[in-house]
Amino acid sequence: MDFLLSEEQEQIRDAIERVCAPFDDDYWLKKDREGGFPDDFHKALADAGWLGIAMPEEFGGAGLGISEAALMMHTIAATGAGLSGASAVHMNIFGLHPVVVFGTQEQKQRWLPPLIAGTDKACFGVTEPNTGLNTLKLKTRAERHGDHYIVHGQKVWISTAQVANKILLLARTKPVEECKGTEGLSLFYTDVDRSTMEIREIDKLGRKCVDSNQVFIDGLKIPVEDRIGEEDKGFSYILHGLNPERILIAAEAVGLGRAALARATRYANERVVFDRPIGQNQGIQHPLAQAWMQLESAHLMVQKAAFLYDRHLPCGAEANAAKYLGAEACGKACETAIFTHGGMGYAKEYHVERYMRESWIPRLAPVSPQMIMNFIAEKVLGLPKSY
Repeated sequence: MDFLLSEEQEQIRDAIERVCAPFDDDYWLKKDREGGFPDDFHKALADAGWLGIAMPEEFGGAGLGISEAALMMHTIAATGAGLSGASAVHMNIFGLHPVVVFGTQEQKQRWLPPLIAGTDKACFGVTEPNTGLNTLKLKTRAERHGDHYIVHGQKVWISTAQVANKILLLARTKPVEECKGTEGLSLFYTDVDRSTMEIREIDKLGRKCVDSNQVFIDGLKIPVEDRIGEEDKGFSYILHGLNPERILIAAEAVGLGRAALARATRYANERVVFDRPIGQNQGIQHPLAQAWMQLESAHLMVQKAAFLYDRHLPCGAEANAAKYLGAEACGKACETAIFTHGGMGYAKEYHVERYMRESWIPRLAPVSPQMIMNFIAEKVLGLPKSY
């Protein structure tokens, strides 16, 4: 494995930095205060052709790997856009992977180009309030009526549902008591019909400009041609997107941590107390040095996981480990940045408190650190299943 970026990857990083340059810390601070989806940021990336970085070239994408997509998402976060900027385009990068793998040619042609062009915005409808990570027990039901399905149910923590016109929806098509193994759920990609969907935004800790929502579905009509793959096989299709998602959120977390570390280091060099920069004190130096080492270690696991995924090799353990390590390193770096700033770290104008609030996202989602440790214990170490 080569730890150096290729010439093409360096070009990707530099190009993303140029696109992000007009969207500086003050832009994201304003978005954090006022909310409102960053449409201009989303459009800038779409116009530059980056929303399809990991999508097939025949549909307008770049046809690159998760390694390049992770580099892109890391770069976005590291510019100071953090999880606000990354989450604005996150769904584009991994969300429709089940369509790429299992969709028909007609579905790919119908769905992928508008998403890549930025004219469609999609949300991801899986999580439910009463089932959490126990996805096989989802209750939202889709009943077949001839050439369409009628859906009733509820979803929660659905990002970008306020602005999305499409939803990737996992729903039950067979009663749970009749199901064996992972069957019984079907996957759809369909229009967001606001006449049959009530979308309530959740007022949350951070990332105000990328909405999270409760979604109540009552009579949503979905044409059969909007179902991906076979009926009752949707859970197995969703699984194909889990490892890329973990790799990307890990890359974003490392990028956010590096943004916090850069700000803290700059402040430590500039802030003078007792006639010397505070960065000369080991009490300031050592936590920053630890944060750098932790971020570098997490980044190496991100690279390894992406390397394996792009070569179609097993990477479940590495993808989960990258997500865990990236989130923990990010949280520690953001906390250290606040401590380095002292009282000013609590002030919004110095940005690091915003980074700290956003650092909770990769720690909590899309899977908890405890479930990752369960996975590693069982699948890697061979210990008995604990749940």
